[in-house]
Amino acid sequence: MELHEFGKEQKTTELPLILAVEDNEDNLLIIDYVVDSLNCRFIGEPDGKKTLSIARKTQPNLILLDIMLPETNGIDLFHDLRQDSSTRHIPIIAVTALARAEEKQRIMEAGFDAYISKPYMLEEIEELICRYLNLKQNP
Repeated sequence: MELHEFGKEQKTTELPLILAVEDNEDNLLIIDYVVDSLNCRFIGEPDGKKTLSIARKTQPNLILLDIMLPETNGIDLFHDLRQDSSTRHIPIIAVTALARAEEKQRIMEAGFDAYISKPYMLEEIEELICRYLNLKQNP
């Protein structure tokens, strides 16, 4: 005899995890606030050199990657993430103060999934996160 429980949802999936690689503490706090409001988990990492190992270990659902990091370049990090078989599937959004059209084109041609320029509105980053994680935005 099989036991069936109706009306009980099985929670087999965890909340989405977002990795933000950003050397500015204030920007990490802002992103953490947005991620928390969307009921997602968050890892904020100021050191770009740790990005690949953290992404391999935690397998985030989305990476927000600053382009201008001390001691490393976000585009180079992006290529490292795409060349690694364990991280190549993760959507990566470029977050940068580089706002000129040719810089945006260079970033998008590198293969990023999306681009957002600083300073950004909270609603802009929330919309991007929701789009890439298939979440419903808060009203």
